[in-house]
Amino acid sequence: MKNQIRIVLIHATSVAMEPIHRAFFEEWKEAELINLLDDGLTVERAQQPELSQALSNRFVELVHYAHRGGADGILATCSAFGPAIERAARQISVPVLKPNEAMFEDALACGTKIGMLATFAPSVVTMEEEFVQEAARVGSSARLKTIVVAGAIDQLRIGNVAEHNRLIAERAAELADCDAIMLAHFSTARAFEQVRQQVQCPVLSAPSSAVKRLRERVLGGL
Repeated sequence: MKNQIRIVLIHATSVAMEPIHRAFFEEWKEAELINLLDDGLTVERAQQPELSQALSNRFVELVHYAHRGGADGILATCSAFGPAIERAARQISVPVLKPNEAMFEDALACGTKIGMLATFAPSVVTMEEEFVQEAARVGSSARLKTIVVAGAIDQLRIGNVAEHNRLIAERAAELADCDAIMLAHFSTARAFEQVRQQVQCPVLSAPSSAVKRLRERVLGGL
């Protein structure tokens, strides 16, 4: 076994970086983290109704670049590029994890009525499709209710984390009857404590679930 496991994180926005670094510190601090950031991906994705072939190819190339750089595992931190991540994962030999797949599995284990708080609207369609696919895979009849919290990500981008968190937590009560609530993006993990204070059901964040699942897959393959 190598002395240190190298994990490459592929970011399409800088606001995803702090939450995933914190999750690694809490769950797998021994891993060596390498960051690849192309924040133009998010800017261009927001301008497109669907993920274009050109953007998809660009994301796939980042995954191959990470693999060539010696990655033992690769984690994408942006939820708007699911199809590109799936395509790249079929092309290389090390584990490649989508940002939300582990959280979806954890949520489906909680019940059949699942809520999701999102802040980046362009990612919602593909995330909902991925949730349906995961539910079908595990034989669940679960249904997903998504709330897009307007303005929250804009507050985060200008550094107003407190307002970002407040806006998200303010909408949590609308999902209080769910069996679990998912915080859709890595960036929304910042609002975890505030959301948890508003509801009685389990609250799940993508970074924590993703790190645990990636650790299992990487170490299990060594």
